[in-house]
Amino acid sequence: MKASVRPYAFSIVGVAGALVIWQLLAEAKVAGTALPPATTVFTTLATILGTGTFWSSLGATIGIALLALALSAVAGVALGLLVGSFESVKYATLAVLEFLKPVPPIVILPLAVLVLGPTAEMSLFLVVFGCLLPIVMQTVDGVQGTDPVARDTARSYGMGEGEILARVVLPSAMPYIGTAMRVAAPAALVVTVVAGLLGGGPGLGQNIYQAQAAGDYAGLYGLVIVLGVLGLLFQGATRLAERRVLHWHESYREVVPR
Repeated sequence: MKASVRPYAFSIVGVAGALVIWQLLAEAKVAGTALPPATTVFTTLATILGTGTFWSSLGATIGIALLALALSAVAGVALGLLVGSFESVKYATLAVLEFLKPVPPIVILPLAVLVLGPTAEMSLFLVVFGCLLPIVMQTVDGVQGTDPVARDTARSYGMGEGEILARVVLPSAMPYIGTAMRVAAPAALVVTVVAGLLGGGPGLGQNIYQAQAAGDYAGLYGLVIVLGVLGLLFQGATRLAERRVLHWHESYREVVPR
């Protein structure tokens, strides 16, 4: 078996084994009716996939997560470049950033619902809140890790501070930003779902809450499976984008055998 095929084969075996164990545990009633058989869940999921409500909720979840991620990326990189490049901005924002760093989005969920209501805007705000700070901090680390020799060389060629920021500092910080985006992408999906599950925002989170409240455990598990697959797609898309954008970086360059 080729080395490139083996990981996929083992992954398939692992998934199949997990499904078999799930089916056996469900049939043994180890959790009562709270754990429906895998066959029942996938049958119910097939029915759910045929409804317009599901696709509307899926679109809302993906749309909110992607829009919030894009807003977080633009604002986070811009703010990170400012904080990392200028001492005055750094010290002016240091206390606020350190205060917000340990605060998870779920903590401010009640306040967001109180102010914005169970709306898409509330979900968008929570996702931006959850994704913005990690991107800012990673960008700051990337800016501060820029080779000072490269900065001095750029100045010796007559580049202004703005040009140095765009042509030297930003490319140097891109691997850090790529890592932040890879972490923020699945986080954006998670926070979007939590906003719907606990805050009543639109999307699959709200559908999961409704299935749980109605005792539709098969439907609940089916939606969780959808979210798991969606999370894998988000993670894979960000890895692919990172590889495309950072193809020039040493960690992504292919080593040509001599």
